[in-house]
Amino acid sequence: MDIHPKELLQQLFDSAVAAALPKGNLAEYLPKDTRQKAVVIGAGKAAASMAAELEAIWEGELTGLVVTRYEHGAHCERIEVIEAAHPVPDDAGERVGRRMLELVTGLGEDDVVICLLSGGGSSLLSLPAPGLALSDKQAINKALLRSGAAIDEMNCVRKHLSAIKGGRLAAATYPARLIALGISDVPGDEPTVIASGPTVADPTTSAQALSILEHYHIEVSPQVRTWLESPESETVKPGDERLSKSEFHMVATPQDAIDAGAAKARELNITPLVLGDGIEGEAREVAKVHAAIAKQILKCGQPIPAPCVIISGGETTVTIKGEGRGGRNSEFMLSLFNELKGQAGVYALAADTDGIDGIEDNAGAIIWPELYDEAKKRGLDAEKYLANNDSYNFFSQLNALVETGPTRTNVNDFRAILVLPK
Repeated sequence: MDIHPKELLQQLFDSAVAAALPKGNLAEYLPKDTRQKAVVIGAGKAAASMAAELEAIWEGELTGLVVTRYEHGAHCERIEVIEAAHPVPDDAGERVGRRMLELVTGLGEDDVVICLLSGGGSSLLSLPAPGLALSDKQAINKALLRSGAAIDEMNCVRKHLSAIKGGRLAAATYPARLIALGISDVPGDEPTVIASGPTVADPTTSAQALSILEHYHIEVSPQVRTWLESPESETVKPGDERLSKSEFHMVATPQDAIDAGAAKARELNITPLVLGDGIEGEAREVAKVHAAIAKQILKCGQPIPAPCVIISGGETTVTIKGEGRGGRNSEFMLSLFNELKGQAGVYALAADTDGIDGIEDNAGAIIWPELYDEAKKRGLDAEKYLANNDSYNFFSQLNALVETGPTRTNVNDFRAILVLPK
C-alpha cells in the first residue's frame, strides 16, 4: 500500500465530510427563478454554510436569519447569522426562535420562505411552549442526554415542549410558500426528526412524550406535566391545511457520506464493506460488533477478505454513568480498542462529521496496533477509563484524538476500520 493506514483513514473521513457540505447541493431544489425576493430562516450546525451557499446562487433579494452552534458561523452578506448553544439550549436560541416566528408570521400567498435545516437545529431553536421556561427545557435536555435515549425519543419530547418545532414553524408561515432544505443527521433521514421537524407534520403525541420521560425516570416540573397533559401541547398533524404550501427536500444524507468514503477506499485499492448508515445502540456495544467483524475477516476471510475497510454510519448513544469526558465516537473507539487489544493489521477511526464529538473539541479518535502497547507502558487502563466514560482523556494522553474543528455540516458519525492481511 502506497499510503500509510492512518492517512488512508483520514482521507476516507475527509471525503465523507466533503460529500455532505452544502456547496453544490442546494441549487437543484430551489425555484428556477432565483430573481424573486425570499425570506430565509434556518437552524442547525450547517445553517450558516447553507446560508452562504444560498447567497452565492440566489439572484434576488434575501432577508432573514439563521442560527447555528457557537463557532460554526460563516460569512454572509444578506442573511443574519446568529450563534447559540448546543446540545443544551441557551437564551440566545430562545431569542432567535422568537424572532424567527415573528419574521414569518403575517406573510401572504405570494411570499417565499426558504428554511435551511440540519442536525443540531433542535437544540439551537429552543423557543419554549407557552407557560414553560427555558430552564425547564434545559433540565430535561440534560437529563435526556445522560439517559441514553435515542435521538427520535429526545426529539419527540422536544417537539411537544416547543412553540416552534413539530410543524409549528410551517404553520406560522402559511399561506406563504415554504421551501425547506435539509441535511440529515438521523437514521432513516426522516424530516420529522431533523431539527425536530419544524416544517413538517408530526405523527408523535404528547402522551408519547410523557411516556418517554417516565421510561427514563426523568422528573419534570408541574408546569411541564400540566402542559403535556393539555390538548394545546399537540403538534401539527398530517393533513393540516397550514402545511399545504410547505415542501421539504433532502440535500445531503449520511448515505452520501458513506458512499463517498467507500468510493475513496476503492480509489485507493481497498475493498469497502459497508454496514449501513443507520446503526444505533450503545456506542460501546456497537464497537464490540465491529471488532468481531474485523476479527472474523482476519481469521476466516469472511464476509470479505483483507485488505478491506469496514464502513458504517448512524448515531450511537452513551448512557453516562461516570464522571469523565468524551462523546459517542471516542467512547466507541475506546471500546473497540479494548476489544482489539492491539490486533495486528487493524486500524480504525470514528468521528462525527460535524467535527465535534459531543461537547468536546475533537471529532473523534483513531487507533492503530502499536497504540495498545503504548497505553500499557503509560499505565492507561482502557476498561477503567471506559467505566468512567473518560474516552477523551484516554486518547488525549496518547495523541490519538481526531481534531478537525467545526466542519459546518452534520450527517452523523463516520466509522472506518481498516483490516490488512497479517
